[in-house]
Amino acid sequence: MGKKDIKTRDDVFLLVSSFYKKVRKDAVLGPFFNDMIEDWDEHLDKLTTFWESSLFMTRKLEKKYRGNPLEAHVKVDRANNNSISELHFGLWLNLWFQTIDELFEGDYAENAKRRARKMGTFLYLKIFEARQHQ
Repeated sequence: MGKKDIKTRDDVFLLVSSFYKKVRKDAVLGPFFNDMIEDWDEHLDKLTTFWESSLFMTRKLEKKYRGNPLEAHVKVDRANNNSISELHFGLWLNLWFQTIDELFEGDYAENAKRRARKMGTFLYLKIFEARQHQ
């Protein structure tokens, strides 16, 4: 039997929670997240809402994402002596793709990959830009 596509908030939560289990164990990425995030349940819920909003923009959703990912990532970069690099975004993206491929297939799964690639590029450029204004 083939894998199903990402269709519900529960699917998005499965993706996000499975992905961050890998991130937290990763020798390079783990410290950035484990040192900054105090409440993982709250963080996973917020990220599930972010990805649900991003993937299902045309749906009427119970929860709407109200955070500022750029501000959060600039803060993490500053807290780590401006050490976030394209390597970190590459590792993050590879783990994201790997997790999607393990769990899902279909249009929403492919869209989750495209959105992550665009978002990673945007965040990295904006983090680099923010360093010029410190």
